[in-house]
Amino acid sequence: MGYDVSFHPISPEEMREWYFTPLTWIQQGQEEKVLALAAQHGMEDFYAEKYLNTLRVGTETESNELFDKSHGFYIAVIQGFFRDYYYTRGSAFSFLVEQKPEYARYFTSWEQITPVSFPNPMQNRIIENYCSGVYLSPDQVIQLLKDMEQDPKVLEDLEGLWSNGQIAVLKKALSAAAKSGVGLLEATEVVEPNPISPNESTSYSNLYHCDRDGVYLYIDAVSGQLADAIGKNEG
Repeated sequence: MGYDVSFHPISPEEMREWYFTPLTWIQQGQEEKVLALAAQHGMEDFYAEKYLNTLRVGTETESNELFDKSHGFYIAVIQGFFRDYYYTRGSAFSFLVEQKPEYARYFTSWEQITPVSFPNPMQNRIIENYCSGVYLSPDQVIQLLKDMEQDPKVLEDLEGLWSNGQIAVLKKALSAAAKSGVGLLEATEVVEPNPISPNESTSYSNLYHCDRDGVYLYIDAVSGQLADAIGKNEG
C-alpha cells in the first residue's frame, strides 16, 4: 500500500490550544469546553463532534503506544478541523530524510514541542500508515522556502521526491504555513482520496479542508496508468 501524505499548517501553540489542553479537559470531564472552543472557531456541529471524538480517542492512548501513531496522528487530524491542509501521494519529508539525512536540519522533534513530557516512544517520522511524520517549526518553514528559491540543490532534491507537479503542492503548503506564521506537520492517511471515485474519498478530519491540487494530480496519475494498462491490453 502506498502512502496518502498530508501536510498540516499548525504551530506548537496551536497544538497546545487545540489538542494538548483540550485533552486534559476530556480527562477532567469538561467536554463542553471542547465544544465551546469548536464553536469559537466557527466549526460546524458535525465536525465539532468528530473533533471531540478524536480527543476522546487521544485520552485512551496507552503510555507504550508510539506517539507518532497516536497523539501525533491525532494532532494532524484535529488541525484539519481548524484550517486547510495539503495532500501529495507518496511524497514525504520522512522519506527524503531516509535518503538524505542532512535534511534533518529542517525538522523539530516532538520532545521539543510537547508542553509536558510524554512517556510514549517517539520516532519523529512516518514509519507506517496512519502515522504522523516530521514537523517543521515556523522558522524552519521559512528557511526551507528560502532555500528552495536560493539553493538549486535543495530544489532538485525536493523535486526528485515531489515529482510530476507535486512540488507546487508542497510549496503551497509551506507558503500557507509561512503566511500564517505556523509550522508544518506531515502525516499519513488523515485523508484517503479515492482516485477512481473521488466522491468516495474519506478523511478522519474535515475532507473539505483538504486542498484539491494534490488530489487532482493523484487522480490524473491513476487515470494515466489505467489508460496505459488498457492500451497495452488492447495492443
